[in-house]
Formats: sequence, structure tokens, C-alpha cells
Amino acid sequence: MRLLNSRTLEFEFFGSEESRPKYAILSHRWEDDERGFDKIQKCGEQAARDELAYFWIDTCCIDKTSSAELSEAINSMFRWYRKSELCYAYLSDELIAPPNVEFYDSSWVSLGNKADFWIYEAIHFRTEIPIPAITTGDLSHYSIAQKMSWAAGRETTRSEDLAYCLLGLFDINMPLLYGEGTKAFVRLQEEIIRVSDDMSIFAWTDARPEPYQVTNMGIRIPFHLVQKDNSTSQVTQEHAELSWPTR
Repeated sequence: MRLLNSRTLEFEFFGSEESRPKYAILSHRWEDDERGFDKIQKCGEQAARDELAYFWIDTCCIDKTSSAELSEAINSMFRWYRKSELCYAYLSDELIAPPNVEFYDSSWVSLGNKADFWIYEAIHFRTEIPIPAITTGDLSHYSIAQKMSWAAGRETTRSEDLAYCLLGLFDINMPLLYGEGTKAFVRLQEEIIRVSDDMSIFAWTDARPEPYQVTNMGIRIPFHLVQKDNSTSQVTQEHAELSWPTR
């Protein structure tokens, strides 16, 4: 993992999690008028004030010319946010993974922490993510369809990133294939089915025009909330086999 020194703004590489120091992480949206270095500088200054010697920003801590490094980073992203000592949310949306999220406005004035009542209430109202998921990060009690619904309104520049940004949420690792378009979401769902017996992935309703087509296995994006039931599934290249108890 490549980290920036908060005082020198120089890169330092840490190969294993055991050798990795405490670090802050910046969550932000890429804007059309992106002020890249200003964010880096202000993030470094804030990390130093918080007595953290290192910080991480996706815009410069990933070598995007290396497909292998980019794939590793995206597959590890959720874990990196969760392992961070402190997350700075700069007009951003990485709300669930980090245990400690501090919100800042465009002038780097603190707006509060996600543990503050008015902030987690506002996040819940805007995203419909349950408050316990926001405040604790414990996702074990939520079905696949529920987690999918949290991303229903998400927009990405590239259609593949709509799937790739959910890898950590479902604890899935898969290779990145930029250029595959909406097929990335089908691959994500197939990987989820291989490791989970939660049939809510097959149950969905959506009143909006659906941009994704049904695959030959009938997989689409579920947006409504359904409860997990006792069932099993098996997916191969030829078919999907499902079974669940009858009442």
C-alpha cells in the first residue's frame, strides 16, 4: 500500500498490513474543476494535526497505468477504508466502511463526525441506509437486496465502476475488465451467488426504467428490500441451480 507522508508529502510503500502504520484516508468525489494538489496539501495538514504521520488518497496513491495495481487497489479498497484510523469525508460518500468519519466542507472546516446524531440522521434520510449500519459498520444482518438498494442511486463516470465500487460491500474479489460495460454487474452478481445462499439477489422490483438487460440466467439488479431466507444456489457457466424450502 502506497501512503503519503503527512509532513513531507512524499510516497512511502508498505508491503504488508503488519508493517503498515496508522493512517488517515480521504473520501471525496472527483469534480470537473478538481483541485487536486490543494486536496492533497490540506489532507496532509489535517492528518498532521490529528497526529497521523501518513494518509491515503486514491487520486495519487494508485498507479493507474498498472492494471495489476489498479485491480488490487479496487479489490482492497473497502478493507483499506475499514482499517484507516480516521476518514476525512470531503463532499463524499464513503460512509459505511470507515469506523471514524469526519466531514469537512470545501474550505476544510469540520462539519462534524458521522457518530453525531444530526449527521447520521441526515445520512440515513438521504441514503436510506439503516442507522446501525452507518454507526457501527456491522453488515452481517442485512440481505444482499438491502445492500444493493443502498447503491440504487449511485452514479459513476464509467458503467463498470457501478459494480467495482460494491466489491468490498459484498466481500467479493474479481478481476477488473474495463471496457466490459454493464457486464461487470452481471459478473459481480454471479460471484455473489457463488459464495452466498441469500436468494434475495433474485428478488427485485424497480419502477424506474431499467438500464440493465436480463441475462440468460435472469439476473438483474435488485433495488427493493427483502428478507433473507433459507436457500441454496449453484452457478456454473451453463446454468444456475436454486433450491429453497416450501411452506
